[in-house]
Amino acid sequence: MTLRVAIEGISFWAPRLPGWDIARAVILGEQAPPETPSPRPSPTLLAPTERRRAPDTVAVALEVAVRACEASGRKPSDLPSVFASTHGDLAISDYMCSTLATTPTLISPVKFHNSVHNAAAGYWSIGTGSLAPYTAISAYESTFGEGLVEAATQVVCENRPVLYVAFDIEAKGALSTMAPSRGLLGAALVLAPVIQSQQQRSLILTTESVAECQPTPARSAAAPLVADNALAPCLPFFEVLASSSPRTLCLALSRNTALNVQVN
Repeated sequence: MTLRVAIEGISFWAPRLPGWDIARAVILGEQAPPETPSPRPSPTLLAPTERRRAPDTVAVALEVAVRACEASGRKPSDLPSVFASTHGDLAISDYMCSTLATTPTLISPVKFHNSVHNAAAGYWSIGTGSLAPYTAISAYESTFGEGLVEAATQVVCENRPVLYVAFDIEAKGALSTMAPSRGLLGAALVLAPVIQSQQQRSLILTTESVAECQPTPARSAAAPLVADNALAPCLPFFEVLASSSPRTLCLALSRNTALNVQVN
């Protein structure tokens, strides 16, 4: 399989890397990360009532989705989207499990509403008024790579731009021992068909069967700032994007399948 797509918009958010401009500068060694972590983003895309109810997953996912669309110049409501999260909202999942085990009649309808894996995608559709299709995907440690392939495949097959959003948040309670994750991390891309007459940054994605996948490790000063988050495997990809020169990296699709990404 070979997929080639253009990159029209990039965004990134973590508490000490709050925005792609800051993250890129830290990755390139041009500045130190802020000492004080930023508070979680406020999803201004939503009405005040929905904003108050929005969990961390929705807050960080909508933040990077909006910024990627702004960077691309695309209208958010026009774009099909792919939302990828390793665990979804583990804090709410832990609440649901513990409440069902002890006082099931006290389950919060709002938390139940936000517990589904596609909650962020649903809020995005509501906030943008979008009728475009969306996909919600999870693939454990290979989530970022699998989501990238899904988004690129839709671009190539449908010949139209696609928004790709990936995010994970802090794990809570008993579930954190089985599915550890710390802090907030979100990233997004607007991918589009390659136009030969235009100078665009682009990706060439190829898959390869291997005895054991060896993903490219993160090496920049940004690495320890997101290392404990479940979505940390995405950082090497953004380290390559931060550079203006062509480079190639490897992401995992499974233990025996590698995704080779050439960034031009």
